[in-house]
Amino acid sequence: MAQLGTQSIQFEEAPYILSSASVVGAKEGEGPLGKKFDVVGQDDQFGEETWEAAESALQKEAAVLAMGKAGLKKDAIRYIFGGDLLGQSIATTFGLMELNVPLFGLFGACSTAGEALSLAAMTVAAGYADQVLAVTSSHFASAEKQFRFPLEYANQRPLSACWTVTGGGAFVVGRKGKTGAAAPSDGKTEAAAPSGGKTGARITGITTGRVMDYGVKDSMNMGAAMAPAACDTIYRNFLDFGRGPQDYDRIVTGDLGYVGREILIKLLQEKGFDITSAHMDCGIEIYDRKAQDTHAGGSGCGCSAVTLSAHILPQIIKGAYRRVLFVPTGALLSKVSFNEGQTVPGIAHGVVIEHG
Repeated sequence: MAQLGTQSIQFEEAPYILSSASVVGAKEGEGPLGKKFDVVGQDDQFGEETWEAAESALQKEAAVLAMGKAGLKKDAIRYIFGGDLLGQSIATTFGLMELNVPLFGLFGACSTAGEALSLAAMTVAAGYADQVLAVTSSHFASAEKQFRFPLEYANQRPLSACWTVTGGGAFVVGRKGKTGAAAPSDGKTEAAAPSGGKTGARITGITTGRVMDYGVKDSMNMGAAMAPAACDTIYRNFLDFGRGPQDYDRIVTGDLGYVGREILIKLLQEKGFDITSAHMDCGIEIYDRKAQDTHAGGSGCGCSAVTLSAHILPQIIKGAYRRVLFVPTGALLSKVSFNEGQTVPGIAHGVVIEHG
């Protein structure tokens, strides 16, 4: 491995994303990417009695599916890096407990997919594990219950608000591209790489984000809170790797939505970089703005995870995208910090994923 600049690592032997899986709720299944997800739940409770248990169930299902696609049993997974939005990461701990695999619990808010993939890639590249699972999830109802109001309250949502994605994404990161099986198992999207080959998606580098705080106090405007962190991570990635927007087929943010995207583009233009033509936001891609009442777009840990698995990785595997900068974004607030009048800091973690 090589340390680059102030915040980045370039892997000498890039680990592969061997497989991935996506499990989403009914609303997400009705969106533009609906046919690409592995599993679309018809009941957002996923057969459970509480929203929190439902999130645990969908996260576990994504993890088991990802391992199955890679042809691996749970004993072949050395470590799990996982997290969610709930207090004490209960969706992850209760969901993955039965797998009985060593677990590193993470909290990066909606940036958790990037954090988990970064740590998984570092662990594999350093030789500490052959196969590692990176997993995360979110659920609209469990997030509203914890951070805002119970659904029964039926509060008015401002147009700047994002809709927390009900979904879980899981990724097996390992030394060799055995399957590259990022496409859903229903065969409705592009075929995955051949088994045993090295064609697939490689994590060639990472740029770890810093906590950025521009003084935003509106918890209903996550895009504005997280955009500065996305800007900083993308900018540092450009400097550390000696690259610019032209070096990436897509620069994919996680959860900025329409409001955050506009702010991000302006902030980077002030630094001399125009990412307009290359930029994609998972929160914009996952919902239909006109047909679905999601206001500013999607957010939540599951937003970037399921979009990466179902929509972006298949494009990388088949070579439509040769190099992607994946930058999930997170708002670092709690109900306590918000009620005490604190600001909403943001963080974003960059993962460079390449075809090969």
